[in-house]
Amino acid sequence: MAEEQAATAMETSAVEKQPETTTEAEAPSLTTKRMVVAIDESDSSFYALQWVIDHFSNLLLTTAAAEAESGMLTVIHVQSPFNHFAAFPAGPGGATAAVYASSSMIESVKKAQQETSAALLSRALQMCRAKQIRTETLVLEGEAKEMICEAVEKMHVDLLVVGSRGLGKIKRAFLGSVSDYCAHHANCPILIVKPPKEMTK
Repeated sequence: MAEEQAATAMETSAVEKQPETTTEAEAPSLTTKRMVVAIDESDSSFYALQWVIDHFSNLLLTTAAAEAESGMLTVIHVQSPFNHFAAFPAGPGGATAAVYASSSMIESVKKAQQETSAALLSRALQMCRAKQIRTETLVLEGEAKEMICEAVEKMHVDLLVVGSRGLGKIKRAFLGSVSDYCAHHANCPILIVKPPKEMTK
């Protein structure tokens, strides 16, 4: 009899010590307020943007009711810097000759870069506006991986999203990978979106 009472007391205390569970209504919501997606000319970067639109659109809506509470999506494109000169081997002993670009060539290259950036960002904005997502765009110039990391630090970003080009091990070792660099140097969480296998072929 005493053993039964002790067992019952233990069961009661075990039930009382169970942690309280929260219902779905009480569960905390995801509070990501600022996301950045870095894009370039590759299909994989636009696949990453579409992935964000499909999976995070509820956090980034522009409806009047949601605007005060919703986050902001920033689409970044980094233009490669244009070297005004190039060095070529000019003879034995490692001598080199420098060829400088004319001002008209520099202007035409810069204009082509601006047109490319405008076309890429226009495509990205159309994708976002189709889902009524609060979006801003930003064009930077420099080394893409470094500029992306600097930008997310200055902007206090909650999440950085980049696409993966699916470079092989050898290409990644020689060329480097923007996604790998950002994964190690960005000061915010990073999401690397891998494209479907058929896209990387």
